[in-house]
Formats: sequence, structure tokens, C-alpha cells
Amino acid sequence: QVQLVESGGGLVQAGGSLRLSCAASGLTFRTYNMGWFRQDPGKEREFVAAITSPGGSTYYADSVKGRFTISRGNAKNTVSLQIDSPKPEDTAVYYCAAGAIRYVRVSIPSPSSYDYWGQGTQVTVSS
Repeated sequence: QVQLVESGGGLVQAGGSLRLSCAASGLTFRTYNMGWFRQDPGKEREFVAAITSPGGSTYYADSVKGRFTISRGNAKNTVSLQIDSPKPEDTAVYYCAAGAIRYVRVSIPSPSSYDYWGQGTQVTVSS
């Protein structure tokens, strides 16, 4: 079965940094686009960043552009999210997602474009 396991979350001060990682198994990693989403209680899940396959094009939400960096290691089946200069509003549960490449138009920021999800890792940013 497919598994996505996030790690690296925790408590960080505003202006600090942390790095989230996602390890994927049970899928052919290079045939999937990978994304990060986040969700706070009472809020809808929102797009954060994505990286495509095989070209590795990156996409970011306006709210994190310039502060977050997504990368992937195809040989290790991993995707990472480097968070620099975090703000209190970045506090959320962060989810790793995998979306199979299909021969149809795909909306990168849409959760419906992703087939598998991790259980999430909590990120809390203190002011």
C-alpha cells in the first residue's frame, strides 16, 4: 500500500527555521507530482507548495513565496519543505500529498488533484 510519512514538525520561534520531510513508499515516485498543504482547526485545507515530475517545476502559494522552498529527492523517494522566517500565521498541521501524473489538465493548488496523503505533522510558530 502507499504510505506518506511526514516528519520535522515542532515548535519554532518567528524568524527561525525548520525543515519538513516526507518519505513515500508503495508508489513509483517519479510518476507523481508532490505537494504540501496545511490546515488549521475550522479552516479548509490550503495549498502551500508543489513540485512536479519529472521536470521539477515548483509552485508556491503567495503567502509563503520567498520564505518556503520545496525540493524532492527522486532516488530516495522524499520531498522536503524548508521553512525560513516563519510567521505565527504559518501555524498549522502540514500534510504531504502525492498526485499521479495524468494526461488531463490538473490544477496544482487543488487538493482534488492529489491521490494520497500523509497523516500530517504539526508546526507551531510562536511570536
